Amino acid sequence: VDLEGPKLRVGQIAGGEMDLPTGALVTLTTRTVEGAGDLIPVQFRGLPQAVRPGDHILIDDGLLELEVLEAEGEEVRCRVLVGGPLGSNKGMNLPRASAVIPAITEKDREDLRFAIENGADWIALSFVRSAQEVRELKKLIQQHSLLGRPIPVIAKIEKPEALDNIDAIVEASDGIMVARGDLGVETSPETVPMVQKAIIAKCNRAGKPVITATQMLDSMMRNPRPTRAEASDVANAILDGTDAIMLSGETAVGKYPVEAVRTMVRIAQEAEKAAEAPPRCPLLAPPRPADGDLTHAVCHATRVTAEDLGASAIITPTVSGRTARVMSHFRPRLPIIAVTPSPMVQRQLCLFWGVIPLLGPRSNTTDDIISNAVELALRHGLIQRGNLVVITAGSAGSAPGTTDIMKVHLVEKVLGQGMGLGDKVAYGRVRRLEGPLPPHLRLEPDEIAVASRTDRTFVEALQWAGGLIVGESGLDSHGALLAVELGIPAVIGVGEEALRLLQDGQEVTLDAPRGLIYERHP
Repeated sequence: VDLEGPKLRVGQIAGGEMDLPTGALVTLTTRTVEGAGDLIPVQFRGLPQAVRPGDHILIDDGLLELEVLEAEGEEVRCRVLVGGPLGSNKGMNLPRASAVIPAITEKDREDLRFAIENGADWIALSFVRSAQEVRELKKLIQQHSLLGRPIPVIAKIEKPEALDNIDAIVEASDGIMVARGDLGVETSPETVPMVQKAIIAKCNRAGKPVITATQMLDSMMRNPRPTRAEASDVANAILDGTDAIMLSGETAVGKYPVEAVRTMVRIAQEAEKAAEAPPRCPLLAPPRPADGDLTHAVCHATRVTAEDLGASAIITPTVSGRTARVMSHFRPRLPIIAVTPSPMVQRQLCLFWGVIPLLGPRSNTTDDIISNAVELALRHGLIQRGNLVVITAGSAGSAPGTTDIMKVHLVEKVLGQGMGLGDKVAYGRVRRLEGPLPPHLRLEPDEIAVASRTDRTFVEALQWAGGLIVGESGLDSHGALLAVELGIPAVIGVGEEALRLLQDGQEVTLDAPRGLIYERHP
């Protein structure tokens, strides 16, 4: 939810739009009237006190420009320096009047309560000027937050004062938006590109997500294709290191909203390919971990290990989302699959660079945390059997927000499946058998018997066996009855092709609860 903050707007215009000729004299009024002729209503009652003769007022992202001639009572008399069409509720900028406008208005407070009651994932504050304004908003959120978990805050950088205080604002906020439309009006268009790069770099170093927004594909409000300059702009934001790119007018009121989204996705995909191709874009070089921070150290080691081993993905089971956020901070070359039991955390993680958030069950043991996360990633097609992945998480019972586990994990390749008998998982070497068996044969506990069918000569041989894999099916088959009698885990009804794949001495995992046979010992 985007709070307006000290955002100024004109009021309602009769017919939805009026024309302001260059050189014309107009009157801005704080009275509640419809705009017509030379009368323009504004929604800021303190406007006459906020301006003085000679000040400039910019409207609609600077497309219209007025010069103040005089201000008295409820009205401000102006000359139109740059004219054009004026629509209802267009934004208005007063570059010299920020000190008299409250950071959080009464309407913002009402909107904030609505956002919290309706489960907003992020709260954005417009026209932030100082870190104190961010802290004030966080205090209000804390007072009204549900379940004791405050909603994170994004500070929108649109004012010159914000640039003066940018380091403190980044530190106080949970994320930053480079809102280039109003920023370009409040400062100057030529400064925006370098300001954008500087802010993105600061956020990357601080591990805070950053959104680049406004006029990214502006021409697609009217045309089905972007300009080449717009395509370059989107790509450069990604190469700068932004976590997210945002459309606004293109999808809100544009003629081609779906095409705009598809176009932006394609540009982003191409830019990311180029950024990851050797040599890697220096702006995306991963930072060093924070000294003395366990989670940072483990996540940094996870990135290095995953890249050195050529892993397919990094999997981060997380309750609070911190593991995935810190992992994103280190910008690995491979996807970060975050598995969380919290729907809100899942949605919030969508904003972070490289993170694919999945909703999964809450687990009580470390083994369950890891196995459930891997299984969920498999189910969503994000990894395949036989892939190498690196898992990082907090162990069961560790302090909330702490990451203290890194595990290199080979996702087992399924060799066969059938009906599982028993509730155990067995690991061992394949021992191929064909009855009748010699009378003195005895399998060891680390051996798993494989046969197309069994007979009574198997009874003594399998007394201490680790498990049984058999082709014959049916709960009344000899193999099934034998496994139940001996109390060993088994998979029955395995196909002939799968049985042929299992060779003497091969290490396998027999997963009786799921009826699966994997390629190797874990």
